[in-house]
Amino acid sequence: MTGATARFAGIAARRAAGAKGGIASICSAHPLVIEATLRHGARNGADVLIEATCNQVNHEGGYTGMTPAAFRAFVETQAGRTGFLFDRLILGGDHLGPNPWKHLPAAEAMNKAAAMIDAYASAGFTKLHLDTSMACADDSVALADETIAARAAELAAVAEAAVARSGDEKPVY
Repeated sequence: MTGATARFAGIAARRAAGAKGGIASICSAHPLVIEATLRHGARNGADVLIEATCNQVNHEGGYTGMTPAAFRAFVETQAGRTGFLFDRLILGGDHLGPNPWKHLPAAEAMNKAAAMIDAYASAGFTKLHLDTSMACADDSVALADETIAARAAELAAVAEAAVARSGDEKPVY
């Protein structure tokens, strides 16, 4: 792990050792919000974490019409315009799991979630918040912890396989 993602991954250890600090997560696809965030980061020499939710951005386009690769290109274009250094950028996916497809049977929703995770990891997103806590159409309302954990592990394996294929940096969860 290198650069901004390594610094991000080390926050918990630094806090456990008594240091103060953290990082804000900007979860927006609005051009003005992205631009302001990157300008602030450039001005302060700070790492920036920009996240997209599974509903905003996914392999089917989400409500923004952007795939993870398109969202990355959008953010990198804004970074270039603002003078923000790419090596200070962390891209994240928030609440990645079957939520957009929870109206479908679990197997089908999880297949779509796996395709989404593959798209995020293949696009170089390094902060992946896996969320499999929601019930799908054929699930009971409250999922067992074991089901949630097994589904999250399944999606993590997809992410790990994607970065193994691409040679990109491993994600943090």
